[in-house]
Amino acid sequence: MKGFQEFVTARGHVLSRTAFLLTGDHHAAADLLQETLVKAAARWRRIEAGGNPEAYLRTMMLNQLRSWRRPRRLVFWSTAEVPERAAPDSSGHSDSRVALARALSRLGPRQRAVLYLRFYEDLPEAEIARQLQCSVGTVKRHTHDALKRLRELAPELLEAGHE
Repeated sequence: MKGFQEFVTARGHVLSRTAFLLTGDHHAAADLLQETLVKAAARWRRIEAGGNPEAYLRTMMLNQLRSWRRPRRLVFWSTAEVPERAAPDSSGHSDSRVALARALSRLGPRQRAVLYLRFYEDLPEAEIARQLQCSVGTVKRHTHDALKRLRELAPELLEAGHE
């Protein structure tokens, strides 16, 4: 169990960020990560022996996300929460981030997962296909369709030079 605790201490923040990017909601991300870690702890030796526990846990999170069937559990990219205290946007990109979050919320979970794995994790299509248990062609199709839909939903991002 010590190896598991060390792994979570060292990589937990990355897994938490992954969960948030997959769900778009802090509470749903915490639930997703917690459920994944509980399952992983029970079979940690086998996961660790596989050689790439972080990729294995990402796959577990994707599978757990798919298994959630109740719509109330699937709160993706909610922009309705208002922070307790507003902070100035020093980058000047807050409008772009909000537009992107809103557009992403209108994509399906598989499309969001493909975009996350491809452009945030920078994984090759073959690895994405393996993690999502689909063909490379399906990954390419989801990527194409998701990017096309994002362009339709948030054309201001293209105009602002954020392509």
